[in-house]
Amino acid sequence: MDRVIDLGKYIEKGINALEENFSVIWRAIDDGISWTVEVMNDTLLSVPFILFVLVIAGLAYYAKTGRKVFKKEGLKKGLGLALFVILGFLLIYGMGYWKEAMQTTTLVLVSTLIALILGIPFGILSAKNKTADAIIRPILDFMQTMPAFVYLIPAIFFFSVGNTPGVIATVIFSLPPAVRLTSLGIKNVQKDVIEAGRAFGATENQILFKIQLPLAMPTILAGVNQVILLALSMVVIASMVGAKGLGSIVYQGIQQNNIAKGFESGLGIVILAIVLDRITQSFANKK
Repeated sequence: MDRVIDLGKYIEKGINALEENFSVIWRAIDDGISWTVEVMNDTLLSVPFILFVLVIAGLAYYAKTGRKVFKKEGLKKGLGLALFVILGFLLIYGMGYWKEAMQTTTLVLVSTLIALILGIPFGILSAKNKTADAIIRPILDFMQTMPAFVYLIPAIFFFSVGNTPGVIATVIFSLPPAVRLTSLGIKNVQKDVIEAGRAFGATENQILFKIQLPLAMPTILAGVNQVILLALSMVVIASMVGAKGLGSIVYQGIQQNNIAKGFESGLGIVILAIVLDRITQSFANKK
């Protein structure tokens, strides 16, 4: 069947034009992300293993117990998660994948940070402006339904191979929940609370930062949780364009048909996912 509309040709011309005319911007983004990833990765690896495990286990315990740290009810909730963190990290360390685990953590944290910096303001805009909401929603639908592998093509084109295209593809894939849940949280704030703020003379900025965002914080934190999990789900795909970490070990296992290597590195990703999910979910569930 003959092609009537050669849409891909026009998209390719547009991407080529962006690469030629804004190469300075892409280079600056590449340098900034690469520097951030390297600094954060070196920082995490510089922390002694035992100290890192104890800090994360303590954070997990506090996230689960809150103000009931020394109460019997808090002990039951927090000890299980803290023990899982310790045993899980000891397993990763024992399998010899601690460095790769920190590289994966760095990729997830940098991607999550960028996604939140972009997603929360757009979520606020979507909640505040109906026209913006009508424009943003279809874009988010497109981003969520487009196969993740497709994001790798322009990422490689603009940034070659390495951590940067992996981070960019991960940000695009994990951004929608940050926008959607921020918008949802603000929209669900009770109208009478906002009207009470206006009645006491609060400005729109004061209403946003002192009423809407604090009340929407549990929903926003649920969005943070979803962003982190989606970023972790991208680590194997990101490894195909040179991103380092456990995902690259899984990819090597696939290429070499090495079941042991693939299973061990995959288990490491699962442990990181559970730890990050339980900690962020516990903070999100706090009143």
